[in-house]
Amino acid sequence: MSMPIFSNHGCRLNMYETEAMKELVAQADLNQAVIINTCAVTAEAVRKSKQDIRKLRRQNPGTKIIVTGCAAQIEPETFANMAEVDVVIGNSEKMEPKTWVNLKRNFSTEPIQVDDIMSVTETAGHLIDGFGTRSRAYVQVQNGCDHRCTFCIIPFGRGNSRSVPAGVIVDQIKRLVDRGYAEVVLTGVDMTSWGGDLPSTPKLGDLIMRILKLVPDLQRLRISSIDSIEVDPAFMEAIATEPRLMPHLHLSLQHGDDLILKRMKRRHLRRDAIKFTQDAIQLRPDMTFGADIIAGFPTETDVNFKNSLTLVTECNLTWLHVFPYSVREGTPASRMPQVTGSLIKNRAAQLRMVGTRQAELHLASQIGKVHKVLMEQPHMGRTQQFAEVIFDSPQAEGSVLETQIDSATKTQLQGRAV
Repeated sequence: MSMPIFSNHGCRLNMYETEAMKELVAQADLNQAVIINTCAVTAEAVRKSKQDIRKLRRQNPGTKIIVTGCAAQIEPETFANMAEVDVVIGNSEKMEPKTWVNLKRNFSTEPIQVDDIMSVTETAGHLIDGFGTRSRAYVQVQNGCDHRCTFCIIPFGRGNSRSVPAGVIVDQIKRLVDRGYAEVVLTGVDMTSWGGDLPSTPKLGDLIMRILKLVPDLQRLRISSIDSIEVDPAFMEAIATEPRLMPHLHLSLQHGDDLILKRMKRRHLRRDAIKFTQDAIQLRPDMTFGADIIAGFPTETDVNFKNSLTLVTECNLTWLHVFPYSVREGTPASRMPQVTGSLIKNRAAQLRMVGTRQAELHLASQIGKVHKVLMEQPHMGRTQQFAEVIFDSPQAEGSVLETQIDSATKTQLQGRAV
């Protein structure tokens, strides 16, 4: 009897949910199946998902193929019409134990099992303890998004924003700490919208403060991507007063030009991004920032693009995720005047070059400093700012070490325990 095969595409949340599906499939005793968790963030992501389905069919002839994830949620008929696919399951259905139990009993049921994602009012019905490395675990606190950025199709794959209650989150983190995890990362689709659908509408900062108060043995709390314009006062208080909140924030900025930001339907302007990073550094001088930036958004001129380039240094960004704009059918941006592919590629390369230089400057500035490094592998750990540190001698995985930084390359630090 062959074990089920899982293939994951896309974001950290998809990875989390793939781990959850592994547990659900095991509980249902469903074997001899291939489960592909697709991504829909760009047309290229959908193409790669389809390519993977065809490859897995060739490698596993006669095995049932189940397709789920955001692309399957948005385009169920497209995937159901593929000769390689047996069943298409929605993003909500994939988290339901009964879905997998029913598939175990009868694979010839409805080939499309996808409901209206906008009608889903709850999230994280299935929580997993310990996805990640042996040192770092991820906790889903939120799903979906209420915003409608003109380039983004994801709300139609994830639905509206739904929050996991704070008490459920705290209990899960307590279990993770009891199992020896030194660091927990909070993750979601639109993190800073957490709490908007809960009684008394708490904010993400309230959740952070509650976790740190109620789980005193948690050594490190890390936040995944946030929308800086929605950061609340309690979040800023945590930055200023809570050393266990890691000084590394990944910002969903997307662009540095006000006109393009408005055409994207973002909720912030250039000055808002600059002010947030300046305020955060003033509260915590060792704070570092990553950011998502799109190159070549429709109508982007050389002047618009230059504002994105200069934003990298004005916001003191260190870790850059550059996305060459890719047309996504069904979004308002797909109907705007497009930038040529060669220009998009060139601008993305320029952004990456600036990002690489920023990272190099940050790493070089750490030489001679002492950092608390969380060991992910025997010879590799990360600083609180998420920089990678290499050790000559092996260290205990999951331990947090006082580390002297002796040297730096373009991508890593070299350190030794002190």
